[in-house]
Amino acid sequence: MANSGALIGEEALSPAAQLFQSPSLNCYIVTMIGFKTKINPNFVKAGLEQTLLKHPLFSSKIVDGKEGRNMKWIPTTVKLENHVFVPNLDPNIDHPDQLCFKSDQNSNGPVQTIMGIHLLNVKTSDAEAVGVFRIHHSIGDGASLTSLLIASTRKTSDPEALPTVPIKKRAGTNSNTIFWWILSIWFVLRLIWNTCVDFMLFLATFLFLKDTQSPIKGAPRCDLTTKRFAYRIVSLNDIKFVKNVMNMTINDVVLGATQAAAEDKKDGDICNANNLPESLRLRAIVFANIRATAGIQDMAEMMTKGSKDKWGNEIGYVIFPLTIALHGDPLKHIGEVKAKMERKKLSLEAQCTLPFSCRVLKTFGVKAAAALTHTVFTNTTVAFSNVCGPLEEISFFGHSIAFLAPSIYGFPHAITIHCQSYADKMTIILAADPNVVPDPHLLLDDLEESLQLIKDAALKKGSSKLLSEKED
Repeated sequence: MANSGALIGEEALSPAAQLFQSPSLNCYIVTMIGFKTKINPNFVKAGLEQTLLKHPLFSSKIVDGKEGRNMKWIPTTVKLENHVFVPNLDPNIDHPDQLCFKSDQNSNGPVQTIMGIHLLNVKTSDAEAVGVFRIHHSIGDGASLTSLLIASTRKTSDPEALPTVPIKKRAGTNSNTIFWWILSIWFVLRLIWNTCVDFMLFLATFLFLKDTQSPIKGAPRCDLTTKRFAYRIVSLNDIKFVKNVMNMTINDVVLGATQAAAEDKKDGDICNANNLPESLRLRAIVFANIRATAGIQDMAEMMTKGSKDKWGNEIGYVIFPLTIALHGDPLKHIGEVKAKMERKKLSLEAQCTLPFSCRVLKTFGVKAAAALTHTVFTNTTVAFSNVCGPLEEISFFGHSIAFLAPSIYGFPHAITIHCQSYADKMTIILAADPNVVPDPHLLLDDLEESLQLIKDAALKKGSSKLLSEKED
């Protein structure tokens, strides 16, 4: 990985990076990487010296300005041994799949430790060893860090080739017809209207509009509590099958399964749909990549000065309403989600939310902008994110990867759900407040069951459709 984007002298933090440096939004991305073989720490450290430390932000420190303003990245010498830890663990440790991390909030200035890597040679149900990467969110978002991972790995089938990532195709249009122009005008009018409505709801959420206090909503300042991380690997091909049958996106399928999982089917589950208040308000913060080009981009291009798909925190979010209702047909859940998401796509809400906070930062300072974002997040219930990954299996410095499981802590949500695709797998990761979700594996069981019910219903729908086509 070339060091073409190295810092020369000081560089100011972006507004989004300054937000994540504030005490109320002190967020870390935690990524668990499962390996098919035991980890050789010396190989990994040597590889990180040639890749991670060549990245300008990973070889810099943050210096605070007056009253938290004008924070800057300053190049420094990083000693890798101070950031890579290889604990001597019992290989027969109990419950190796249950990993727990404690957030370390710093309220007296900028975060000093921007990364930490733990190499654990402990066998789990899905891997022979696990690497845990803890990186501060001010470094970059999920798309940025995935591009770094791509640049640092190679295809397992071809050790000299870079991994392949999905390319999102954009549909072509015919601009030579009057009908197209009429549709375009209607589209613009709807876009303006929807954006105005969504932005007003965003402001209302900041000022007074709060979600109903339910069993899955965290207590005030739950961002300061310990989070427990758990993951579940499901078939990406099954999700793609449902996506094709229902003519929707993978994001729609997983978010629909999440909505269905909140529905109670057994006594003692998190939410009982028969006992919910009629006016229940349950909303999710759904994060979105707002770069000009969809998907994961080449890291060297992202680091190029003036790039339209630049490295950093180019993320927005939408406030997405979830519906808890008993449906006889599981496909109704993903149908509802698809309809709502199609409506959200006809809006610039994602392009207005976090960028609006950054504008507030420039005008009123970091504290005001962080308070705005923190309040909006506090007044919602869950957070959701979906990131696409490599299309084939990859190796990390000679270690074949079994799964990727990124998550986050530092947001004021008791439940945060991340989805990460990798080859033919989809990993669903929960970051849960144990005061709200004592055993996150039970919630993952519900999610997996919901996906299975949705797949079975899609199989029936697909078979019925095929049968009717044959009869015609």
